[in-house]
Amino acid sequence: MGGVLGGVLGGFSKGAPPVPVAAGPKAPVRVGGEVKPPRLLFAPDPEYPVLAKQSHLSGIVIIEAVIDEQGKVTAMRVVSGHPILIPAAMSAVSKRKYEPTFLDGEATPIDLRVEISFRFS
Repeated sequence: MGGVLGGVLGGFSKGAPPVPVAAGPKAPVRVGGEVKPPRLLFAPDPEYPVLAKQSHLSGIVIIEAVIDEQGKVTAMRVVSGHPILIPAAMSAVSKRKYEPTFLDGEATPIDLRVEISFRFS
């Protein structure tokens, strides 16, 4: 009553294997517990902003970074820091390279909290 005669609209083709659904990109895993922070392979020093030098400004910029399966920084979000220091910190973090992180034998993207220190001397 009220259904499609013969079953499913469009039907099924007999003998055709089911089409697997493609897995999307993996979601980044947060460092902690069994997930160890990746080893840093390359980290350029941030360029101290001229205005920060003139103001004798020191501080720490905290950035949440997404590291992909190859160890490259693919996304960033500022958590805290002085607005004058943030662009230099983000530029330095974007150039970093990490050793890939493996979870259950597979390279996996991770969320990593990075602190960039600016010390006036």
